[in-house]
Amino acid sequence: MSDVLMSVDELRARLHDPQLRVADVRFDLADTGSGAAAYAEAHVPGAIYAHLDRDLSDHARRGLGRHPLPQADTFARWLATVGYAPEQHWVVYDADSGAFAARLWWMLRMIGHRDVRVLDGGFAAWRAAGAPLTAQAPARAATSVDARFSDSAMVDFAAVESLRGDAAWRLVDARATPRFRGDVEPLDPVAGHIPGAINRPFAENLGADGRFKSPEVLRAEWLRLLGAVDPERVVHMCGSGVTACHNLLAMEHAGLCGSHLFPPSWSGWISDRSRAVASGDA
Repeated sequence: MSDVLMSVDELRARLHDPQLRVADVRFDLADTGSGAAAYAEAHVPGAIYAHLDRDLSDHARRGLGRHPLPQADTFARWLATVGYAPEQHWVVYDADSGAFAARLWWMLRMIGHRDVRVLDGGFAAWRAAGAPLTAQAPARAATSVDARFSDSAMVDFAAVESLRGDAAWRLVDARATPRFRGDVEPLDPVAGHIPGAINRPFAENLGADGRFKSPEVLRAEWLRLLGAVDPERVVHMCGSGVTACHNLLAMEHAGLCGSHLFPPSWSGWISDRSRAVASGDA
C-alpha cells in the first residue's frame, strides 16, 4: 500500500497495535457539529476525534481564511491532550473522500511526523466492509509535545503575489470548477480565483469507487496538468486551505513530492479587497 494511504484491510489487521493512533476527522461545512455527532454514534475502535474548526484551525487568527492554520504550539497542545508521541503510527479518516482527513495528514507531516496515512475510502469504506465499530471514546494519557511547522512547505501572501505571474511555477486551486470560475460561490463573499492559478478539483483524485486512483494514473494526470513545472514549484490552494491538502496527498501518492501549501487560500486572499481577482477559466 502507498506510504500515504492505508486500506481498510490493513487498518483492521493493525487495530491491536499499541503504537497505532487513529483519528476521525469527519466534518460538514454546512453542519459543523455533525462530524462529532457521527463520531459519538460510531467510529473505528480506538479513534479520537479531531474537529476541523476547534482542533485543526485557530479562528482567533484574522485575515488567514475560513480555517486559519493554528500556530504550531497551539497544534502541539491539542496533540498533547490526545496522547501524541513521535513513535506512533497514525491513520486518519473522514466520511469518505479524505478531503478533511488530508488536513490532519498534512499538519502531522509538517511537524516532521512521517508515519501518518489516510484511510482510503474513509469511514464509508470501513462500514461497507463490515469492519468493527464502537461508540466508546478511548482514554488517552496526556503527553508533552513540542512541535514546529516546516515553514519551507508553505507560502505566504507576498509569495503568491510574486509567483502568480511566474511561468516557472504553478498555483493549483482544488475547488470545484464552478467555484474556481466564479460561476457560483456558496461560502465566500467574493467569487472567482487568484489570477494565474489553474484548476484541479480534488475530487478528480478519486475513482468511481471513492478511493484514490492508482499512483500511475495520478502521476500521468498531474504531469499533464503541470507540464514542465517541477513538483517543488507547485503551490496548492482551495477555499480555506483544507481540500488543497488532498491535492498535496494525491501528488505524494503519485511520487510527485515537494510541493507547497498556501494555507489562507481563496478566503484569505479576498480578506484584503485590494488583491486582484480573476474569473472564468485559468
